[in-house]
Amino acid sequence: MTRLMKRANPLRPALAVAALALVAAPPALAQSAGITFFVTSSGPGKGADLGGLDGADAQCQKLAQSAGAGTKTWHAYLSTQAADGKPAVNARDRIGKGPWQNAKGVVIAKDVADLHSPANNLTKQTALSEKGEGINGVGDQPNRHDVLTGSQSDGTAFAGPDDRTCKNWTSSTQGAAMVGHLDRRGLRDDEPSKSWNSSHPSRGPEGGCSQADLKSTGGDGLLYCFAAN
Repeated sequence: MTRLMKRANPLRPALAVAALALVAAPPALAQSAGITFFVTSSGPGKGADLGGLDGADAQCQKLAQSAGAGTKTWHAYLSTQAADGKPAVNARDRIGKGPWQNAKGVVIAKDVADLHSPANNLTKQTALSEKGEGINGVGDQPNRHDVLTGSQSDGTAFAGPDDRTCKNWTSSTQGAAMVGHLDRRGLRDDEPSKSWNSSHPSRGPEGGCSQADLKSTGGDGLLYCFAAN
């Protein structure tokens, strides 16, 4: 009996350490458990053709799932313009009530009004990807600070004939999409350059909505994603 116990004893510390490690070590995705806001680390790759709002939401959901936050309902911060008998959609009405925090647990806004006020905490340091990583901005190579929004500074859609959503997120050729600067920096020291959601329309030699066009002005087809529930 004693001999059997002696044989078993060397295993006990190893088993105890393994069990303790399983309990003590957080899952690799634990830091993202409370995430309710992120900037996509990548876009679908077709410029501003996101497959409409549904396709954009699916991109947010897919990346959230990869970060361990797929149980939430994710919506892209995008507006659409009135067209083909359908009313406009405001980005601010799609994202829930807040508060929203990034993958590191830093709150970027407590509610919709706060998000669209000068008091929000959306900066290059807090506008992290679903992986908790920073996104390149002004001064980085390549600059990826342009984020697609199609929105005015108050989060509402544009009225009038001018395209600001690349045909409601279905065009990768002709059109224009309003973008914001996630790092709150631009070519000038003015309010549009510092706007996270309404800095300038996209443009470029291929029509304004292609992936190459978005990259030419400092973008990459990225999106803001918010947990709407």
